[in-house]
Amino acid sequence: MLNSRSEYLDTTGCRLHIRRWGNPDAPTLFLLHGWMDVSAGFQFVVDQLKEDWNIIAPDWRGFGPSQWLERPYFFVEHLGDLDAILDHYAPNEAVRLAGHSMGGILSCLYAGIRPERVARVMTLEGFGIAPTTPEMAPERYEKWLETLKKPPRMHVYADRPAFASRLLRDNRFLAAERAEFLSHHLAREGDGDDRHGVRKHGIVWNGDPWHKASGPYLFRLEESMAVWKQVTCPVRWVAGRQSWVIKEYATRPGDWEARQQCFATVDEVWIDQADHMLHYDQPEEVARQIEAWFK
Repeated sequence: MLNSRSEYLDTTGCRLHIRRWGNPDAPTLFLLHGWMDVSAGFQFVVDQLKEDWNIIAPDWRGFGPSQWLERPYFFVEHLGDLDAILDHYAPNEAVRLAGHSMGGILSCLYAGIRPERVARVMTLEGFGIAPTTPEMAPERYEKWLETLKKPPRMHVYADRPAFASRLLRDNRFLAAERAEFLSHHLAREGDGDDRHGVRKHGIVWNGDPWHKASGPYLFRLEESMAVWKQVTCPVRWVAGRQSWVIKEYATRPGDWEARQQCFATVDEVWIDQADHMLHYDQPEEVARQIEAWFK
């Protein structure tokens, strides 16, 4: 297992933990984790890379060792953090971005907002959020007000093996030894609610509970599509063949193709025996795809 090292970077109102692997003089690759994940989740992929890389993997605000704000988070704040990270670590070069889920969504949006700053993008299961309609707004605002009155809490587990068991239950392709490793990074000691809603101390997810709160504003797919149309770099979509995300697209005929058509240059790759967390499920193949795309 390749050891990582930690650094911290101050951005607007937040201190971010930056995990680094590899040779600082090698080509730079940014790995961006998804929602309720942490940078250490890329360890399995990093261990399978064959080439020399200078890998920079932030923990988004409110996740892992990065600062927790203990208040509502807004998606655009992560874009601001990404801008600061790239300015600090790669101020004079077009960057390589590989992101999973939320990290992939951020990568594609950033490549359209600042196209001159991005050389290539690989998005792993990060193809944009499900569309919404204006009729959904009243319920979303009401839910927001209720969340402010009763902030979200994490579920509590008895110990790390119990947390690992939960990971294995939810992901049929996850190996037991990887679940055990993740239980030391995706989880921490803290207070949470058991299945009866009773507050207890134990093992909880390593993320600010406020990330579970839905924002007051609806996601507007049309705005993302307008940004994607400004992307000039090549983009690769990587999907898990057994992913629940892909199953959702099957319920919306034409949506997948309409999103891809926004990009000037896009192709897709499918990984078998992989669900949404394909960097956990098939890290060897994800590493191979990364090096084939960015080399």
